[in-house]
Amino acid sequence: MESAMPLRSLPDAGTIRWRAHLWALGIVAFAILALFFADVRAMVTIWWTASTFGHCLFVPLLIGWLVQQRLPGLRRLTPSVWWPGLVWLGGGALLWLLGAAAGVALFRHAALVLMLQGATVALLGRAVSRALLFPLFYAVFMVPFGEEIVPPLQLVTARLAMAMLDMANVPAHLEGIFITTPTGYFEVAEACSGAKFVIAMAAYGVLVCNVCFKSWTRRAIFLVSALGLSVLANGVRAFATILVAHLTTVDAAVGFDHVVYGWVFFAIVMLVVMAAAWPFFDRKPGDPWFDPAALEAERPSAIRPAKAGAVALALIAAAPLWLAFSSAAADPLPADLRLPGVVGWTRTDARPTYPWQPRFDGADRLVTGRYRDRAGRVVDLAIATFDRQEEGRELVGFAQGAADPDSQWVWSSPAPAPQGGLGEQITAPGPVVRHVVSVFGIGGHPLTGSKPRVKIETMTARLLGQDQRAVAILVSAEEGQGTSADAAIADFIHDIGGMQLLADRSIGIR
Repeated sequence: MESAMPLRSLPDAGTIRWRAHLWALGIVAFAILALFFADVRAMVTIWWTASTFGHCLFVPLLIGWLVQQRLPGLRRLTPSVWWPGLVWLGGGALLWLLGAAAGVALFRHAALVLMLQGATVALLGRAVSRALLFPLFYAVFMVPFGEEIVPPLQLVTARLAMAMLDMANVPAHLEGIFITTPTGYFEVAEACSGAKFVIAMAAYGVLVCNVCFKSWTRRAIFLVSALGLSVLANGVRAFATILVAHLTTVDAAVGFDHVVYGWVFFAIVMLVVMAAAWPFFDRKPGDPWFDPAALEAERPSAIRPAKAGAVALALIAAAPLWLAFSSAAADPLPADLRLPGVVGWTRTDARPTYPWQPRFDGADRLVTGRYRDRAGRVVDLAIATFDRQEEGRELVGFAQGAADPDSQWVWSSPAPAPQGGLGEQITAPGPVVRHVVSVFGIGGHPLTGSKPRVKIETMTARLLGQDQRAVAILVSAEEGQGTSADAAIADFIHDIGGMQLLADRSIGIR
């Protein structure tokens, strides 16, 4: 008599369906990460090296935890193909194309997240995507964004500190992001703006809103309060540092700042926020995240995941292919770039109070010169040209422009500028204050001081194979010594006889 052999239990239809859809999703996700690996590596490098975005390292782990919390309900759902997800994925591919053409890393990094989200929605279906709605949304915090708020937060922190110094009867003077007291001269630097606290608090606050609250009103109040407290606390920190310097010495203030500044300070702020919000939490441990029965009311699609996966792969491959085929050969620049003669002004070798040189990494040409008029006013002129823009050699971007972050010059506030120009006030040790007016041109387009417009025109030129030659013209003057920097700059620009003509000649259009 043959012995009966136990049969292994076969997987049910639901398990087989989940495997097919997860395999398709895994292949598409791997293709996205492999095809855009340079951007993945750049984004992770920012997480690791920039303290402002150190919290991003924890976001993938938090997303995994959020998904794990929802597993019991997910097992009761049936995955399916949902075509609108491919539109989402295609939108991400388009955003990557625009970001690559314009040289905007933020767009490319955001596009990676959008493509992964779209692939999940398309290959797991509407019901599963609704169940994973918050983890999918929370992936946005993997994108290193928010550096744009640094200058405004520098100004806000400086003004908060100044207001508190006034209340403490400490004599002080505010100039942009610089505060002068009888003890010393203090700068609210980029690192002291509190931006990393605000950005990290936004990520933390949104997580708490989902995990601890059900009421949208309570969520909104908590998030606004948490962000507001982060800004206020940073202002208090700046005020306390200056007050310690006023009451003791600058060295003592530096030691105090090193103690209170950093993630320990942020952790204390988070504890205060959580302690205040604790009595108002309205989500109990064990409360379900969603109702599987309500989500399963729709009939799953009969379309196979392999077919949807093939369409997804075609969409993500289309973006880099378009960019590769649309990039035209660079138009030539003039053999040399010379500074113009300006009526009423003569070239001078007079040394500035503090050396200044704008920064344009990768520029094909960069020339600078000083001019003096009959009244003794001195103005600096700088011209930078590019035959085309690429990663690492861009007309506008991080570290490019009037204030080189590797120098002692720092941005301190906006400054007046003629219509269509970008005005900035920069400051060096002394203090030495400069006003700079910058204009930019792409391929003969009208000059502009708008950095977003520069990016749009660059993007259009690269996508359509148009003239990519680019130029930056900066006119600058020191403030003080009985002269107005703004007036000297305005007169020089008037006497130069047409900034547009100078720009076009610099890149060889006329």
